[in-house]
Amino acid sequence: METTPYRTWVEISREQIARNYRNVRAAVGPDVEIAAVVKSDAYGHGAVEVSRILEREGARWFAVSTAEEGIALRRAGIAADILVMADSLPFIQESLAEFRLTPVVHALEDLPALDEFAARLAAPLKFHLKIDSGMGRLGTRSSAATIAYALAAAPHVALDGLMSHFASAADYSTARSDKQVRAFNRLSADLRKLGVNPAHRHMSGTTPIAYARREAWHNMVRPGHALYGYLSMARGDAPPRILEVAPAIAWKARVLAVKDLPAGALVGYGGMFRTERATRIAILGAGYADGLPHRLSNRGNAIAGGKLVPILGAVSMDLTTIDVTDCPAIAPGGCVTLLGSEGEASINAQEMARMAGTISYDVLCGIRTRVKRVYV
Repeated sequence: METTPYRTWVEISREQIARNYRNVRAAVGPDVEIAAVVKSDAYGHGAVEVSRILEREGARWFAVSTAEEGIALRRAGIAADILVMADSLPFIQESLAEFRLTPVVHALEDLPALDEFAARLAAPLKFHLKIDSGMGRLGTRSSAATIAYALAAAPHVALDGLMSHFASAADYSTARSDKQVRAFNRLSADLRKLGVNPAHRHMSGTTPIAYARREAWHNMVRPGHALYGYLSMARGDAPPRILEVAPAIAWKARVLAVKDLPAGALVGYGGMFRTERATRIAILGAGYADGLPHRLSNRGNAIAGGKLVPILGAVSMDLTTIDVTDCPAIAPGGCVTLLGSEGEASINAQEMARMAGTISYDVLCGIRTRVKRVYV
């Protein structure tokens, strides 16, 4: 029996996260900087601990979504550069200076206020400028001349990086990503002619790394999903994959009760499942309030005693029911696996996501904070 004193928890392998990072490093080579993406609590893996692991591995940049996420890393002692990718609101300016955070500017109209704030500081405030190369979301679509003029009018801030974001990185059946690369490279070249030559250029996350879209690496990449052991499947005529990673997380839940039901019994809210035979069920201490998708009701699986077993009826807020008729060793106090492997059986976040009609990012980021993180 598991001795971990929790009803549901995740076990996160420090070594696997470190190994995934080393594999990314080997793929891109020594001349490309890695900004490790640890936003959304490192995709549910715990941003502080993951950042400590990666800093020991030599990571010199981390990427987060909000200033609050960056502040949490600084307060935990993370010394590397921290890029705040999606939080350019005026009220975060004081935090940028106090906690040495590098903001991403998405619109040239934001530069005057940032420059005015930086003028009151003892040293220039560095930032990265996001280019909308075809994503149609955050980022400026301004010309090189307009960008250069705006930068010249903001002498107290320093452009440290130029970045963009792919819209369909895994889709090789269209030319959309190629067009984005060309647009970004063309603007970069035009800016260089105007004397704008930032230290960092980056637009690639996990997928362009994994499928060797080297022309999009520039001198910095932003892996996220790969660090936690996942790669998206490419569509179309993709080149061979050059990166291999493995999941670093296993999700467990305690068995709260085991009981026998006769044939024809209804299970759970709404009686969504009716037993067709005499059935032994186990009730688990995890539900949608813990992040187990409600859409796994009557369709998802868990692993009990090394066997893949079905979820019966509705996933409820705090409880989930599984069929353990063929797993006689399962007893109250034992545990089952929601994500991970036991023997020959395995469930990963991509498989769970397909069952739930979502994406693996959603599954990983959806594991709630009340699910204890245990590092092994």
